[in-house]
Amino acid sequence: MFDFFMQEVLGMHWLSELVWLVLMDMGASQASPVWGSVHFFIYDTIKISILLVSLIFFISYIQSYFPPERTKRILTGFTGVKGAAIAALLGTVTPFCSCSSIPIFIGFTRAGLPLGMTFAFLISSPMVDVASMLMLMSFFGSEFAVIYVVVGLLLAIGGGLLLNVMKMEKYIRRYDNPIREFYSESEYFNQRQRIGYACNDTRIIVKNVFPYVLAGVAIGAFLHNWVPQDWILAVLGEQNVFSVPLAALIGIPIYADIFGAIPIAEALYLASVPAGTILALMMAITTLSLPSLIMLSKVLERRLLFTFIGIVAAGIILIGYLFNILM
Repeated sequence: MFDFFMQEVLGMHWLSELVWLVLMDMGASQASPVWGSVHFFIYDTIKISILLVSLIFFISYIQSYFPPERTKRILTGFTGVKGAAIAALLGTVTPFCSCSSIPIFIGFTRAGLPLGMTFAFLISSPMVDVASMLMLMSFFGSEFAVIYVVVGLLLAIGGGLLLNVMKMEKYIRRYDNPIREFYSESEYFNQRQRIGYACNDTRIIVKNVFPYVLAGVAIGAFLHNWVPQDWILAVLGEQNVFSVPLAALIGIPIYADIFGAIPIAEALYLASVPAGTILALMMAITTLSLPSLIMLSKVLERRLLFTFIGIVAAGIILIGYLFNILM
């Protein structure tokens, strides 16, 4: 039953076969890179769209129970390692990209929450959530998905605690501009309101995310069918000792959330790029994208911003090398 769930429900192998049947009726050949790209694009777009809508609806419903004010109240009862862990876990039921989680992070700093907790939340929120775990399971299997979630949470907790130990609160800028308080009105919703809220939130998020999904699928289709595997492995393969930091560096300019990163990671996975290198790429895309760093520069002094970048980048690279060795 588990294999069936993984292959046919989450993996949607039936959809892949169906797309090939339709394309072959049009004269397609599975040996053709052109038709291979068409198949990759159609199959991944439909598959991600189905998962995207269903999972975002589910997570948005859960998110309605955790508006920022309630999250702040929960976090104020914890400190130290436990506080960072709770903050990281709460990040898994909040917005799906760093540019959405940063306003909540600003609200936490205004509320005077400890630095370690606010940064643990900031790291985990765009990187790890239930939706991304299920999405990763559908593409790479349960082992890879669980590894991604566990190491993402550990990076968030460890990074937050390290920043807390460094006592850098004085480098947070006062931010007086208005910010959108995501989910602020949802704490006292009844069930009908929560379902309506989840439907509306799903529509908004899918509308914002879908262009990046299409871009990610297009990049994945190109990598999978047109870039020789030897070229990819020469840059990101296990023989290149610098493959992990290169993957992290490549991921920084790519502005996407986890849903846009997955098809790119899938193409690299099919090209036999090591798991740790793929993890480094995905984590860099979701956590250290240039637009999110530009937004953070509005509230963090340069010293704290570069310290945050250095800690997260070092953690991503360490995780990448570790899992390349273990796996």
